Amino acid sequence: MADLSRRNIGLGHNPGLIIVDMSLGFTQPESPLGGRFDSVVESVVRLIQAFRLRGLPLVYTTVVYDRDEDASVFRARLPSLNILKRGSAWVEIDPRLAPTADDLLVEKHYPSAFLGTNIDQYLRAEGVDSLVVVGLTTSGCVRATAVDALSHNYPTVVVSEAVGDRNLEAHAANLHDLHAKYVDVLSLAETLMLLPEGTDS
Repeated sequence: MADLSRRNIGLGHNPGLIIVDMSLGFTQPESPLGGRFDSVVESVVRLIQAFRLRGLPLVYTTVVYDRDEDASVFRARLPSLNILKRGSAWVEIDPRLAPTADDLLVEKHYPSAFLGTNIDQYLRAEGVDSLVVVGLTTSGCVRATAVDALSHNYPTVVVSEAVGDRNLEAHAANLHDLHAKYVDVLSLAETLMLLPEGTDS
C-alpha cells in the first residue's frame, strides 16, 4: 500500500537544534550501546557550526540514571542501558561535539527528549518555531524525539546523514516511516539551505 500524500513543511525563522544522545556511550564502538558513527559525528558538527554562526538555540540530551527505579522497565528490557549511570564516562557528551555554556544540556531517562524534561519550556522561551533533530539512534531516541516534536506542534526536520543506528535496516525503515508520517527527512545540504540568513558555506 502506498504512503499517504504529504508535503514538506520545512523550517521557520528561528529553528532549534536538538542533538540526541551523542554521548560516549553511543558514539564509541567499544560501548555495548555504541557503534561506528564518525560520519554522523561529522555531520552533526557541521550543523552545530551552522547553528552557532546564526545564534540559534542548541539543546543536547544525554541519558543518565541515578537510581535503580529510574526507567526501570526500559532498563530491564535493555540491560546495556545500565552503563549510563551518573559518574560514568559513558554519559559525557562526545568531546568532538562539546556543548558550551550557552547551550542547554538535558539529562533524560526515556527515549524521547521531551518526556520528563524542560525542553519544551526552554524552546518556547527561546521563541523556537521549528526543530532540527539529529543524533543517535535513528530507530530509538531520535525517532521518539522527532515524533514528540510533532506532538508538541513543531515543524521538524531529521537530517539523514546526521542520525545513525547499529541496525542499518532499522535506520532506513525508520527514516522512511518518519518522512512518510511525521517530519521532513532531508539531507544535510538541504537542511543547511533552509536555515536563516541563506546557505551555509
